[in-house]
Amino acid sequence: MIEFDTTNSTIEDLYKHRSIRAYKTAPLSKELITQVVTAGQRASTSSNLQQYSVVIITDQAKRDKLAELCGGQKHISQAPVFMAWCADVSRLRRAAARVNAPNEIGYVENFLVSAVDAALAMQNAAVAAESLGLGMCYIGGIRNNSQAVIDLLQLPEGVFPVSGMTLGWPDANPIHRPRLDVNAIMFWDTYGTDNEEALLEAYDDKMIETGIYDGRQIPADPNNPNAKPQRYGWQSHSLRRVSAPKRVEMSDVLKKQGFKLK
Repeated sequence: MIEFDTTNSTIEDLYKHRSIRAYKTAPLSKELITQVVTAGQRASTSSNLQQYSVVIITDQAKRDKLAELCGGQKHISQAPVFMAWCADVSRLRRAAARVNAPNEIGYVENFLVSAVDAALAMQNAAVAAESLGLGMCYIGGIRNNSQAVIDLLQLPEGVFPVSGMTLGWPDANPIHRPRLDVNAIMFWDTYGTDNEEALLEAYDDKMIETGIYDGRQIPADPNNPNAKPQRYGWQSHSLRRVSAPKRVEMSDVLKKQGFKLK
C-alpha cells in the first residue's frame, strides 16, 4: 500500500487505484452510471469539440459476446456494466451535413484529438467511479476485433472504440502494482536517459517481489514455451509483449470508419 504524504483526498484516491477484475452481481442504477459519465464530461477537451462518445452495455448477451471478442476476459461478462469509450467525429460530421458546411476531419490530427478526448473523459469517469466506491478495469482488448465490436454496437462511420471499461462493485482486493520511479518518466527541460538502466533494474526487483508474474511468464523463444528466463521482471515481460505486431488490421478498420489518416 502506498504511504500517503498528503491529506488531499483526491490525490489519495488516485494513489489507491487498482484494476478490478471481480465484481459483485448487484446492478448499477442508470442514475449512478449517468453520474459517472457526467463527471467524465468535465474532462478537458480540445477546443470544446467533445469528440468522443460512450456506449453503455448492460445486456448480458452482449457483454458475453464482448468478453469473447476482447480475448475471453471473464470479468466483462461478470461486471454489471461494460462501457465502450469511442473516438467520435461523427457528431460534427452530421452537424456539418445539416447546414451544408465543409468538413475535413479525416486526418491523423483529428483522430488523435478524438482519441485523446475519449481518454481524458474515461479517466475522469474512472476517478469519479472509484471515489464512489466502484471498481473498474480498462479493456484494451476491445481493439482485438474492432470491426466485430463496431458491428455489434452499430457504431456509425466516424466512430471507433478506443477502450472498454468494466464497472461495478468490487468483489476482490488486488495488490497495488508498483509504478516506475518517477525519475524514469519525468525530465526537466530536456529528455534524458541518465541512470535509466539502474531505475529499470530496481523496478524489476519491485515487480518480482509482488509475485505478479508468477505463472504469467511469456516465453522468450516461441518455439520453446517452457523456456523461462532466470530473472523475469517488468523488462522481460514488457519486451516480450511488444516483440510481435498486434492488431495489424486496425489501420484498415479506421479507414473504413472514415478516419482516412491523411
